[in-house]
Amino acid sequence: MARVGRPPQDPARQRERAHRILDAAGELVLRWGYDKTTIDDVAKRAGVAKGTIYLHWKTRDDIFAALLRRERLLMLAEVREQAPATLSELFGAFARALLRRPLLKAVLSGDSEVLGKLTRRKMRGGLPLGEGFAAYMHELVEHGAVREDPGDHVVVVTSIVYGFLFLPDGMPQEARPSGDRLAELVADTIERALTTGRPLSRAARDAVARATLGFLDVMEEAARAKLAASLGTKEAVR
Repeated sequence: MARVGRPPQDPARQRERAHRILDAAGELVLRWGYDKTTIDDVAKRAGVAKGTIYLHWKTRDDIFAALLRRERLLMLAEVREQAPATLSELFGAFARALLRRPLLKAVLSGDSEVLGKLTRRKMRGGLPLGEGFAAYMHELVEHGAVREDPGDHVVVVTSIVYGFLFLPDGMPQEARPSGDRLAELVADTIERALTTGRPLSRAARDAVARATLGFLDVMEEAARAKLAASLGTKEAVR
């Protein structure tokens, strides 16, 4: 008589457990730093056996990669909910969402207190622009919303975002602007630096809004697929 094997675990329970482990890992990395956070610590905080973690990930680095991918996806979903309609609104929303996620900010800045040994690998999160950014910018140029010159749009945009996000770190605490104010400054500077300043027709404004949301959808889809691969599931978020 053939032995009856163990039935496969419910995928929904597997996803819930994986996210619980990531919740614990994120909390401990921000509290103690990556170097001091062990798999034993994560298992204890998540309320699972150490061996259970290895059912999902082989190494601590794999857990951290999945954690970052989840943070990026959640950030993109937050930006998408704000329905930005222009380039400046898009990156103002990016700045606001990044500042609300200290783990992403730590990766973006290479914070050694949080990342520990990972900084020696020159680990950077970067803005999740992807390959679709050039096509998005081309469409905005075509609709008269963005200047074609001086080019290098990605360099200009990332320089503005990085500058405003990290310049306050060198300022006295009492002089640092709030996160919302920094996001406003990012949006205003991008508006002044890259847009044509000419009024757009209603059709052009609608086209720019569609292109902006379409670009976000592409980024979100790519982030979702990467997280799903890290979780070993078809679905990425709860």
